[in-house]
Amino acid sequence: QVQLVESGGGVVQAGDSLRLSCSTSERTFSAYAMGWFRQVPGKEREFVAAVRWGRVGSKTGESVKGRFTISKDQAKNSVYLQMNNLRPEDTAVYYCAEATRGPWNAHLSAFEYNYWGQGTQVTVSL
Repeated sequence: QVQLVESGGGVVQAGDSLRLSCSTSERTFSAYAMGWFRQVPGKEREFVAAVRWGRVGSKTGESVKGRFTISKDQAKNSVYLQMNNLRPEDTAVYYCAEATRGPWNAHLSAFEYNYWGQGTQVTVSL
């Protein structure tokens, strides 16, 4: 059974940075892609970023492009989200997710991900 665990959230001021981490509990990890999504109460889960696991390729959502960067460390079975220049509107629960198959262009949708972490809260104050 796949288990994903996020960490690194917290309360910061606008303009600050955070780095989120996601690790898998699997002894061996294999995925098509790993993604980060965020969600606030009353809104649908929003795509933040995704990275192909077995090859080069990544993408970020329009609202975070230029500020957030996704990265991976295959040796550690981990994926990261570097968040710079945080804004109050970035406040949300951030989720790590794993997709088991393509196509790559479908992975802007939360529906295409098969496994999810518990989420980590990011709060950005003024």
